[in-house]
Amino acid sequence: VALAQPIRLLLEYTGTSYEEKFYSCGEAPNYDKSCWFDEKEKLGIDFANLPYLVDGDRKIVQSNAIMRYIGRKHNLCGESEDEIVRVDILENQAMDFRNGFVMMCYTDFITFVDFIIYELLDQHRMFEPTCLDKFKNLTDFLDRFEGLEKIAAYMKSERFMKTPVNNKMAKWGNKKE
Repeated sequence: VALAQPIRLLLEYTGTSYEEKFYSCGEAPNYDKSCWFDEKEKLGIDFANLPYLVDGDRKIVQSNAIMRYIGRKHNLCGESEDEIVRVDILENQAMDFRNGFVMMCYTDFITFVDFIIYELLDQHRMFEPTCLDKFKNLTDFLDRFEGLEKIAAYMKSERFMKTPVNNKMAKWGNKKE
């Protein structure tokens, strides 16, 4: 789906006619992919993968190879060696950026640092309740963190201790509320 979107955009931009074929996996929990696996070996494509492009006798896989192929056909790969090198660098930089985002979308990505940041931001919010109001990304982070199933359950339990956040000698946050 996502890897094909830049290809679709490039095909539209270049005025290239194309026919699209979709393969939809099944529902959770198994996400059956037999619609693709049953067909991929019959296509006669080396290293069959999604997305793929068939242009006459050419059968191309790998999204960047497809993009580069279309780009070459329409003079969109740079003209001088310096331009071509810059396009190659940008292509790989974009894929690094994409892969990082994709990993985040498919992974339950939480580290111990999230717990430290949560506590720090929560204490700032306790000290000055409006201090994060202009930072939606931070307030969204706090909401998501508090919405984690185990965290939410703990915060509702008798074991949860919101205060004190500092020791007795501190000027702020030293009392149980």
